[in-house]
Amino acid sequence: MERSNEEWIADLSSLGPDQEQALTDLSDVIRRGLPYSLSKYLSPQDAHFDALAEEVVQDTLLRVLDKIQSFEGRSKFTTWVHKIAVRIALTELRRKRWHDVSLDEITESVDAPASPGMMADTSVGPEGATEQADMIERIQHIIAEELTERQRTALLAIGVQGMPMPVVADRLNMNRNALYKLLHDARLKLKNRLTEEGLSPEDILTVFEDT
Repeated sequence: MERSNEEWIADLSSLGPDQEQALTDLSDVIRRGLPYSLSKYLSPQDAHFDALAEEVVQDTLLRVLDKIQSFEGRSKFTTWVHKIAVRIALTELRRKRWHDVSLDEITESVDAPASPGMMADTSVGPEGATEQADMIERIQHIIAEELTERQRTALLAIGVQGMPMPVVADRLNMNRNALYKLLHDARLKLKNRLTEEGLSPEDILTVFEDT
C-alpha cells in the first residue's frame, strides 16, 4: 500500500500492528532500492551482497526510528530513508574493505624509497620525475623523523591510504576525539618542520604540477 509522508510517520511512530506492518513494508522498500544504488560498489550477484543488504536494512530501520522526528518533508519519506540506507551501506563497505589490512602494512611504506607509482604525473620527463622522487623522499624522511609511531600510523592510514576514521580509531584503541587531536598534533609538527626546511605547501604542490 502506498503511503503519504504523513502516513509513514504516523504508522512508524505508533505501537502495535501498524508499526510492525510499516516496518515490514519499509524493509521491502529498502531491499528493492539497494541493488541499483550499490551496483557501482558491490554487484548484487556477489556472494556477500545479501548479507550486507540485510545488515543495512536492520541498521536503517533503527536509524529511521531514532531520527524520524528530524524528517522535514522536503522529499518523499521513502527517498529520505533510502539515502540513509545508502550512507550506511557505503560506510559498511569501506569498513569491510579495510578489515584484513593491518596498520603495519600501511606504515611500512614510510621508509620505502620513492617509486614511480607514487608520482603524481609520470609524463613530466626524466628531470621532473627525479625532482618529484626527491621531494617524496624528503617528505618521507620528515614524517619518519618528526612524528610518533601512532601519529605516523594515523596520518598515513587516513590521509594517504583513505582508511575511514572509525576503523583507524578502533585499530588504535582510541575514541574519535582523541584521534582528531592526534592528527591535529601530527599536522602541526609537519607544518612546523616544513617551515624550518624552508618549504611551503605551495612549494610541494608546484613540483607535482603539470609542466
